[in-house]
Amino acid sequence: MGNPISFYKKAGASVLFFMVLFLAFPGPCPAGVDNRIYAGLLKKHVFRGRVDYDGFKQDEKRLDEYLELLSRTDLESLSRSGRFAFYINLYNAATIQLVLTEYPGINSIKEIGSFFSGPWSRKFISLNGRKLSLDQVEHDILRPFFKDPRVHFAVNCASKSCPALLNVPYEGKTLETQLDDQATAFINDPRRNTLRGTTLFASRIFDWFREDFNDNPLGFIRQYARGELKENLDGGKEIKLDFLPYDWSLNR
Repeated sequence: MGNPISFYKKAGASVLFFMVLFLAFPGPCPAGVDNRIYAGLLKKHVFRGRVDYDGFKQDEKRLDEYLELLSRTDLESLSRSGRFAFYINLYNAATIQLVLTEYPGINSIKEIGSFFSGPWSRKFISLNGRKLSLDQVEHDILRPFFKDPRVHFAVNCASKSCPALLNVPYEGKTLETQLDDQATAFINDPRRNTLRGTTLFASRIFDWFREDFNDNPLGFIRQYARGELKENLDGGKEIKLDFLPYDWSLNR
């Protein structure tokens, strides 16, 4: 989840370019995606959504190796769900790689870059001979092509208020379950969404990307609410929606 507001105001790259990129650039990498390196790194360095950046720093070359493998992937060989999973993994792994370029000298991903160019606009992600930014992966590929609001609970912006980073890679064959689980976990986490009286204080993700939730974030939240939260939301009272401050400090 990158810089959500300003990106729309300065959207730049050709839509046609990203349509072509999304569809395919066959490369020398064999069909499918081998996520074993990434799986090992996540299992070793991610604990209940928190990231051990010191550990990742020691394994930085392995992370670079994984991203190099992704950069040569034949996207045409992947199913739609396989491509969706591919871009989520690309975004998350690249975000960790970006943090490591400045770590341990930063306390927030927002400290990377300058006033005129933030971390999400930096073009450092290699993909089939092109260089992309995190903003481009999220806003030019993931959101418009897959049109699934659950993506906001899968991509991770290396910050405490972000949805937890899953400690296994996303895979096409299990993607539906993974996305549902992530959405459910995030919405039922009282640190991110909490009901006080008749006001639901929700994550600012639901405000920033309101249109992705059909301009009805409360309806989406109700869909994935469980237990006491669901009972209270469905209790017949008119629920007002407000938004919590966003903590951009590193999710370490």
